[in-house]
Amino acid sequence: MTKQTPLHQINAELGANFTDFGGWDMPLKYGSELAEHRAVREFAGIFDLSHMGEVRVTGADAAAFMDYALLSRYSIMKNGKAKYGVIIDEAGGILDDVITYRLGDDEFLIVPNAGNTPAVVAALEDRAEKAKAAGAAADFEVRNESDDTALIAVQGPKSEEILLAAVCGSTECDDREDCTKIKDLEYYAWTFITVDGVEVFLARTGYTGEDGFELYIKNADAEALWNRLMSINEAEFDGAALPCGLASRDSLRLEAGMPLYGNELTRETTPFDAGFGGMVRGALKNKGDFYGRETMQKLNDADQAEDTPRKLVGLSSEGRRAARAGAGVFVDGAEVGVITSGQPSPTLGHPIALAYLDTAHAEPGTAVTVDIRGKSYDFSVVETPFYNSGAH
Repeated sequence: MTKQTPLHQINAELGANFTDFGGWDMPLKYGSELAEHRAVREFAGIFDLSHMGEVRVTGADAAAFMDYALLSRYSIMKNGKAKYGVIIDEAGGILDDVITYRLGDDEFLIVPNAGNTPAVVAALEDRAEKAKAAGAAADFEVRNESDDTALIAVQGPKSEEILLAAVCGSTECDDREDCTKIKDLEYYAWTFITVDGVEVFLARTGYTGEDGFELYIKNADAEALWNRLMSINEAEFDGAALPCGLASRDSLRLEAGMPLYGNELTRETTPFDAGFGGMVRGALKNKGDFYGRETMQKLNDADQAEDTPRKLVGLSSEGRRAARAGAGVFVDGAEVGVITSGQPSPTLGHPIALAYLDTAHAEPGTAVTVDIRGKSYDFSVVETPFYNSGAH
């Protein structure tokens, strides 16, 4: 049976079409996914993302454990900052990609993808035992808070204005402390604010390629916060911000060149395949022992020898037919890769895709064809992101 977010009833009343995503009954769209996409690019969109996981790591050795358990170096993170990273499995595949917030000297919050949360929690608990046995860390605790936490995202060029109005009650924002916190908040940083009596963990992060915020609250506060945002949107912005579902979130992240777990990232994908080689090299150079170090060293040696077999690339077409996940990619009749995500770009007006290609054919400018329902269509390898808002 699929899980429901604390906002499920509100989503239903808004006319959401639901889909099973990662074991959750999630809004796919509320009306037109194209309108929702454009709202985020041009104004703002409001998302229920309460399916995402939240795992807290606390204790005097929390930073040491984070360095051991995950690929990046978390002990050098500054308090109040966020970091994007990956968790690898024993074979060097990507178990999940996560955002991690440093809450204090001895406290971190990890946000895994919804469908991967059980596997991430199990991996962290297993690595906790290994870290203690190896003497890498001893005084820390891993706590899964996913079932108690809701997440609402406000994304788009007007997202800051909406949040300021939600705090102040109108667009005539004053200089109260929470307004200053919002205005001063940097990209990939977080702070606490209060919105209409609700305490909010506010992060300037997102998955759309636009400026935006992610608001973490207790489940019991989710409806109040959502209603506050929507009522301010109606009263002060004539409803220009739209509730948005996963369909528009997917098209937005694709235009921004952001990978999706299950498509671009899997346990069969290595960090080098996915373009995270710098993350691995940084870990090998700057960290001591960490989970998977030996495997990462072997993969790094192969990459340095130009022996990484495939690369994640962007593809673009001037035609009209969109390539979909699973379609083969060819050069001179020989198959050289596979599409992982693809669709027409609402912003750019032509098809775009992400694909894994043999390294020899992964350079920008390479001409390829894609098999779409038995016919070949021309695409070319391009740099990503496909769309850059310039917000960050």
